[in-house]
Amino acid sequence: MLKKAPLALLLTMASYNLFAVNSAFSAECGSVTIADMNLGSATLVANIDAFILEHGYACDVEIVPGNSTITATSMIEKNTPDIAPEFWTNQIRVTLAKGGEEGRIVVAGDLLSDGAVSGFWVPKYMVEKDPSLATLAGIKANAKLFKHPEDPTRSAFMACPAGWTCQISTTNLFNAMDLADYGFDLVDPGSGAGLSGSMAKAYENKDAWFGYYWSPTAIMDKYDMVRVDFGTGFDRDEFENCTIVEDCENPKVTDYPAAPVQSIVTTDFSKREPAVMEYLGKRSFSNDEMNQQLAWIDEEQADGDYAAEHFLLNNKDKWSQWVPKDVAKKIETALADL
Repeated sequence: MLKKAPLALLLTMASYNLFAVNSAFSAECGSVTIADMNLGSATLVANIDAFILEHGYACDVEIVPGNSTITATSMIEKNTPDIAPEFWTNQIRVTLAKGGEEGRIVVAGDLLSDGAVSGFWVPKYMVEKDPSLATLAGIKANAKLFKHPEDPTRSAFMACPAGWTCQISTTNLFNAMDLADYGFDLVDPGSGAGLSGSMAKAYENKDAWFGYYWSPTAIMDKYDMVRVDFGTGFDRDEFENCTIVEDCENPKVTDYPAAPVQSIVTTDFSKREPAVMEYLGKRSFSNDEMNQQLAWIDEEQADGDYAAEHFLLNNKDKWSQWVPKDVAKKIETALADL
């Protein structure tokens, strides 16, 4: 398989060149479409961006539904939406790299300053009882603990929901680990809510649970989970050329890498709106900061609008560093009118 330059390098080089061309120009903001990727953090940030761009930059903003695969393909092939605030770029590296090479998309900035964590997890209370369950070998040796919700003769691995980009990596790793030979079935939870709900139910009942998840998320802030050690370390070549490639014929076991979580924009948008690009380049959260926001959202059952308003009303010291002073004043005025 043809080796590619790292995605971050491809897209960042494109971003640098565009900023070099556009840094001296400024224009009134026009229509902007922002993808809501249907994850708690992505919904929060899409609404934060919408409020800031509408009230601070006088953009005409529309939030549109999306997910990683559909949104990336649409941005590359149809030049829309303009902004995708949250991409876990390792999970969809091939598609994004192609778009970067063709000059259709660029990285606007890092949404999570310290990246994100993916992996297979078990509850901490299980590991405290049997430390071997923190390892893949221990999971296989104790497969019967992880009862299938519909077939007690089988064991359950809770996978990433169908249609999500992480479905590819979880399926390939499930096959690479030969988990079916140990009695496991790969269980599709049906949705993100189904996946988190299965973890929450197990944790509250102190039952066994084994599956894929990621952080930052509200549920990982709420429950103590242990990331399973695959015993292999991270193999970049294997991960990029097989683990995240759909229907890879001969997958091997590799750990998940630290995951860049970045905001992606179309190249046309980056040329058209340099002031917004400057904002997107500064807009960033740490893992802990995002976990705190997501925990509040979960507790309050807040929708995207309400969550964004809560963040902006209570975190001026943070968001005011993302925008020029005159823009910050416009945002403050809009917040005062809520």
